[in-house]
Amino acid sequence: MALINVVKYQSNDTEFVWKFPSDNLRIGTQLVVNTAQTAFFVKGGVIHDQFPPGTYTITTQNIPLLNKIINIPFGRKTPFNAEIWFVNLINKLDCKWGTITPIQLEDPKYGIVVPIRAYGQYGIKICRPKFFLQTLVGNMASYSTDKVMEYFKGKIISSLTSLISQKMVLENMSVLDINAHLDSLSSFCQEKLDFKNFGIDIVNFYFMSINIPENDESIKRLKDAKDLAARIKIMGRDVYQMDKSFDVLGKAAQNEGMQGNFVGAGVGMGVGMGIGSQFGNMAGTINTNPQPVMPPPPPVTNYFIYVNGQQSGPHTINELSSLALEGKVNCNSHVWKQGMSNWETIKNMPELVSIINMTPPPPPM
Repeated sequence: MALINVVKYQSNDTEFVWKFPSDNLRIGTQLVVNTAQTAFFVKGGVIHDQFPPGTYTITTQNIPLLNKIINIPFGRKTPFNAEIWFVNLINKLDCKWGTITPIQLEDPKYGIVVPIRAYGQYGIKICRPKFFLQTLVGNMASYSTDKVMEYFKGKIISSLTSLISQKMVLENMSVLDINAHLDSLSSFCQEKLDFKNFGIDIVNFYFMSINIPENDESIKRLKDAKDLAARIKIMGRDVYQMDKSFDVLGKAAQNEGMQGNFVGAGVGMGVGMGIGSQFGNMAGTINTNPQPVMPPPPPVTNYFIYVNGQQSGPHTINELSSLALEGKVNCNSHVWKQGMSNWETIKNMPELVSIINMTPPPPPM
């Protein structure tokens, strides 16, 4: 095979790494490294020399390795064997990502878990070419951008559930309002996603859309909860309760027949007395010190479980106890609840350890 006189690579946006197809080189060969490229001399699987953009004439002075692997009896055109690898340092900005299955998110405002799908785009570049070549490429002759995108798409999707939940909790953001915060959500995720352990930088990250299934029952319940919260906020809790009492009175008055009229009248008197009492209480509140208000009941914590590669939930702690008694979950099962950044085993959740230690009573005699 003829000796090579010029070594260069015409880079494109489909490959991050390319190996020059011949290792038959000679002293005096021209090495051309274009802008946004880095070249490496490799011998015996070991990277020996690195060259930034520029044009180089291969000599024993700029490649010290050659003093060890060749003699110089043939003059300045002495042949030798070595591999030359090029790493493409361009920005790859059109990497697409998207959820394959819906992400289950708990709305921090209303406590309802809803499924969403998300789609977007991100950009990457090689920031540590030697490290990237050593850790991901190995001995492959080329490494396409599609291979990198496919690998990191899974890492992105696996991180998104936690990152979106964190952002929603930090800003008390409802799922119904999430599309109004795509810019800040994109910046937050770009800051948190880190591929530097692979020699890669994320140069941008965008949410293009977050889709909510309008016909899903959880979305209907979420909208009802939002509507109720808005009515109470506008009307005030006391006036809202009085308005509901008028609704009861109106339905009772629609009863037909003498018996219905009599019952309706009785109900109407009772409701009327209740309304009068409410007016009295409201008046008393205005003219006297405020009356103590009973606090709302404590919220019910919902948990999601991940067993045998399957996610299910939400479950209450009582439901988890039943699953534990049935042997479907154990101390090493993974759980997640609103506010957690990652999945955790049950044995590391103080409030759940007791359900694993529970044993059923002996059978009846």
